[in-house]
Amino acid sequence: MQRIRENAGLAALAISIASLVLAGSGAASATRGSGGGAAQGSHGATPGSSGATPGSHGATPDSHGATPGSHGTPHGSHRPTGHRARPGGTGYASYHVSASPRAHSLLLLNGKGKFAPAAIPTVKNAEELDGMKVETLSSCEPDTVDLGTWCLMSAPYPLTNTQLGQNNYFWASQKCVELGGYLPTAAQLIGAAKRVRLESTIHDSPLTATIDEDPSVGLKDQREMTSTLVTTVAGSDAAGSEGVSVGSTGNPRTSEPNPVPLPANPAPATLQYVTVYSNGTKGGFAGSEPVSAPENFRCAFNKVPGAIDKEES
Repeated sequence: MQRIRENAGLAALAISIASLVLAGSGAASATRGSGGGAAQGSHGATPGSSGATPGSHGATPDSHGATPGSHGTPHGSHRPTGHRARPGGTGYASYHVSASPRAHSLLLLNGKGKFAPAAIPTVKNAEELDGMKVETLSSCEPDTVDLGTWCLMSAPYPLTNTQLGQNNYFWASQKCVELGGYLPTAAQLIGAAKRVRLESTIHDSPLTATIDEDPSVGLKDQREMTSTLVTTVAGSDAAGSEGVSVGSTGNPRTSEPNPVPLPANPAPATLQYVTVYSNGTKGGFAGSEPVSAPENFRCAFNKVPGAIDKEES
């Protein structure tokens, strides 16, 4: 009988502990649902329940949920910094709440509704992109002039003997793209006239312009190609035409007649590029030339390289 009484006492103690654990879990859930006792200071919604009548548990200034700064104050000072996760526990009350980064914790925002700087993870090698330094990405090549967000060749593209005569609008545009850049507009070149030695007349200053200075090869006024295009006559054909291929047919469903074959004209003389010159660093227009005509040119580049800057094999 003595042993039975001892076992009964241990069983009662175990049941009491289990009841306390379950009651604590229920209180945490009630705290989350009611804002920690801020809803009129009551612990339930049933009229007449604990905390529903004046002077009841939670309704007076001395209650468990109405006193400023108490556990569940409506002023938002409830910061359970000491709750650790319980086995099988769920909900916010199961975790640490901290103003600084901690493992398995909830991070509080600061007074401005933002994370603290220490909470923002750093990036390894943040000063490099694809192996290139930030300085490299934001700087111009040695043979170009830095014009803020873009770069411009400091001199016209150096043609080889075999390339002479090929440097028309198509060739120049493709060469600039091959180098990772583009053919600049008339506005860009004129805008850069005070910073870059553009081609010019033989009487311009060699300090501010690129001019012919060797009499043995002839002294000639020079100008530069731009990507700006104009047409010399009216009509859509002035900008070229892809023609009509032999074998093209009309739409039989609409009884459309077959089109008449026409030759293509991809480089019409009426489509011309605008040229510019230094004009004493003021910039000036020097007329236009057909897109098929060769001319001196230089390339422009953005400081951030493009996704593809060389031909794919």
